[in-house]
Amino acid sequence: MKRGSSKVDPFVLPNRLTLLQIFMVVMLLYLLFISFEIPLAFRAGLGTENGAVFLTDALPMPMPLLLEESHNRVEIRAPRGLKLEKVSTLRFNESFSEGSELHKVARHAWVAGEKLWGEVESFVKIKVENGSDSCPNSVSVSGAGFRDKGVMVLPCGLTLWSHVTVVGTPRWAHAERDPKIAVVRDGGEAVMVSQFMMERSPPRILHFNPRLRGDWSGKPVIEQNTCYRMQWGSALRCEGWKSRADEETVDGHVKCEKWIRDDNNRSEEWKATWWLNRLIGRKKKVTVDWPYPFAEGKLFVLTISAGLEGYHVSVDGRHVTSFPYRTGFALEDATGLSINGDVDVHSIFAASLPTSHPSFAPQMHLELLPQWKALPLRNMNVELFIGILSAGNHFAERMAVRKSWMQHKLIQSSHVVARFFVALHARKDINVDIKKEAEYFGDMIIVPYMDHYDLVVLKTIAICEYGIHTVASKYIMKCDDDTFVRVDSIINEARQIQSRSLYMGNMNYHHRPLRHGKWAVTYEEWVEEEYPIYANGPGYIVSADIAQFIVSEFEKRKLKLFKMEDVSMGMWVEQFNSTRPVEYVHNLKFCQFGCFEEYYTAHYQSPRQMTCMWEKLQHQGKPLCCNMR
Repeated sequence: MKRGSSKVDPFVLPNRLTLLQIFMVVMLLYLLFISFEIPLAFRAGLGTENGAVFLTDALPMPMPLLLEESHNRVEIRAPRGLKLEKVSTLRFNESFSEGSELHKVARHAWVAGEKLWGEVESFVKIKVENGSDSCPNSVSVSGAGFRDKGVMVLPCGLTLWSHVTVVGTPRWAHAERDPKIAVVRDGGEAVMVSQFMMERSPPRILHFNPRLRGDWSGKPVIEQNTCYRMQWGSALRCEGWKSRADEETVDGHVKCEKWIRDDNNRSEEWKATWWLNRLIGRKKKVTVDWPYPFAEGKLFVLTISAGLEGYHVSVDGRHVTSFPYRTGFALEDATGLSINGDVDVHSIFAASLPTSHPSFAPQMHLELLPQWKALPLRNMNVELFIGILSAGNHFAERMAVRKSWMQHKLIQSSHVVARFFVALHARKDINVDIKKEAEYFGDMIIVPYMDHYDLVVLKTIAICEYGIHTVASKYIMKCDDDTFVRVDSIINEARQIQSRSLYMGNMNYHHRPLRHGKWAVTYEEWVEEEYPIYANGPGYIVSADIAQFIVSEFEKRKLKLFKMEDVSMGMWVEQFNSTRPVEYVHNLKFCQFGCFEEYYTAHYQSPRQMTCMWEKLQHQGKPLCCNMR
């Protein structure tokens, strides 16, 4: 070979300059590809339809996940991404204002909520000052003013040791006017009644009912109770006997004080029933201290104060009764006081009221700990999604859930996902706190409409939408924030069902709507004489294909809405069942009222009960109930 030869071999490796040139060409082609891909992605994935669209969790394009069925193929979108935002993607179209009265109410609440959320998102500066738009320390109203309004508004509810004082006069007894109650005595004499009711609402957190002429017992009595979600609790009756020494107290006070009774004088009737008095623990004669606290035509001063464990009632400076707090109620829920019956109200004064909403100050700041934050979702299949209905001011209830069953290993590993669904509050400052809570904990989905009792059904639809479009779960469960859930038992029960379509819970059969009374359902609202089969609202499960059907019908503007969300779910499942068979699974372990051992879900559990039940489940390995409040 000649040393001066300059022939180029095509197989010789290029030098460093050639490699750099090739790399630059590749990068240029990549940049050109990206510049065309981004606009196409936005046009394909982030376009809007008619109506307001509230964007949340979705950033990447959804990949279809096909679930096979023997005679149908139901397409369910897979998760849009693991970055979880805070607002529901549920769409609400203008055409819903053309439907039923409930649709119109829903549309109005959605428009109002969209405006409120826009203000929160724009970081509108909210000034909290003493005045009508804030939380005043005290509120007073005259008798004339109260008669005009019929209710005294407590803007931010109550807090510890708040008290309300009522000055009034019971009216003279009159013949009972209600034919259902009036019973004519022997000799044609009509039953005379004189009673009045004080209620802290909504709902009926405390129903205080003095009956001056008595009731079926024939003796003056004071009855107290609660009514929560259309269900009355067990009444506490004070009949003149002091509570037994072994009975639990309320902040150190007995539940019932004693007063003078007609049977204190060793009458023949008293002697004939002495054995009954001994049987129920009344071994000694009631001493004469002071009379029944109310008298017809006599002025009284009644004060109700909120303690650590319950309400305390005193009349004319003397303690009369104490009523322990009931499960499902919070002090901030007591936003109104109503009085009706045989009484003339002269004035009402409420003091020591919260100057900020009790749920968020200062408890929220004390509970902002990283250990209660929701963990990022891992890229895996979610078997069960649990949507928890909650109100904006139920921070204590949400914290109890975060500290108890949401710490289950199945939730911590993202095999099960749980999220709170909260609508907007009428108070702007509370909405700001809701947003802060959602951003910090990462486990809240805000459904942007003005919260309303008759519109809970919208949250249920939002739960289905989130469970299908965001986490692509196999099963979707709905429960309340006062429901304790045994996650592993729920999963195991669902796995045993071989059917493709599943509806599981504590089922109601042949229930009829109430046509009269406070909770009446009109024929315009529900024309049939019976409701469809439906599971009680505190906890039930549907399969993904049913949830997909509900969301699809809603987006097509074909979904019928009813104010009772659990009945609505039964109605939608019945409609789905007309084309594809559904396995209805009835199980009493989805407890509707309270708790019993071996439960799957326990309802009406207070925050203290939640943490107690979780500790028992962890330390004793058994699903045991906690009886404290």
